[in-house]
Amino acid sequence: MTAAGTSRPGETGTVPSSDPSPPSPLILLEWRGPVAVLTLNNPPVNVLTTPLLDELGRRVLELSRNHRVRALVITGSGERAFSGGASVREMVSMTRAEGARHSAKGQAITLLLEGAPFPVIAAVRGFCVGGGCEMVQACDFIIASDDASFGQPEINIGEVPGWGGSTRLPRTIGPVRARRWIMTGEKVSAAQALEDGFLDRVVPAADVLQTAVDFGTTLASKPAEALAASKYLINRTVDPDRARGLDYERWLWGLLFETPGQREGMRAFLEKRSAVFPLERRSAGEMPAFPWEALPQGVRRARSRKTGTRRHRSRTSRARRVPARGRASPVSKK
Repeated sequence: MTAAGTSRPGETGTVPSSDPSPPSPLILLEWRGPVAVLTLNNPPVNVLTTPLLDELGRRVLELSRNHRVRALVITGSGERAFSGGASVREMVSMTRAEGARHSAKGQAITLLLEGAPFPVIAAVRGFCVGGGCEMVQACDFIIASDDASFGQPEINIGEVPGWGGSTRLPRTIGPVRARRWIMTGEKVSAAQALEDGFLDRVVPAADVLQTAVDFGTTLASKPAEALAASKYLINRTVDPDRARGLDYERWLWGLLFETPGQREGMRAFLEKRSAVFPLERRSAGEMPAFPWEALPQGVRRARSRKTGTRRHRSRTSRARRVPARGRASPVSKK
């Protein structure tokens, strides 16, 4: 067989290769001294697809086991976005159980970042929303460009943050600001995010990556074990019950799949139109059973006016307990 780049007898020129060009890696790794730089590389807006999450998880795990790494910087390729969040196209047809498993995958990535034995710094240019915003919340420091923006817009597709945002965001900026971010889905400017206490600092766009690397180099000069202990101690102190909160988030995120709001919101997003959500909340007792459909402890259910007896409360409408730590979330199928 004639190799590409050679000529057959009697021919001139080269034989073009029939092999397709290999796809660009979804995660790029670069070394800046003791600082590793991981770049999300899924243009145009670095959507967090399942293959990208798998590759990112593998890279972070490898770096966590590499004793040469003293700090990690995570950034996004291009100037438009750090990340546009999770892939709605992947999620639109998921069942509740599949949705809960996808939440578990995203949470696993954020836990790897949060638990890495070195400082993790997010260098953000452009917009950083949804799962991308949840990813940077798991980092120890966020350095953003002055034209960056952040947000948790899941409410607009009938969902809630499902990769740790509902747990970490209130911890970081407080419940009042977290409610505004999560319940409105509004875009938050870098200046406002800095004021809210979400960011470590804001710098000119051209300086973001170098500022993050320089800061990582400074941190790398500290004793590695004490640095890792400081990180672990702070995270443990401010949120000792994080695992239980993540379990609860994953369960609720899964339950919202197959609800009318989720179906309409995700389809409208993919069809590039405004969503038209139902005007009424679904009736209590329908599947799935949400926690707000249960009565507070000690409150009796009202008696039916027609029969004078208590209304039937189905097994599915009873309050579900938050999953125990380390156990799978209780997500049922229709």
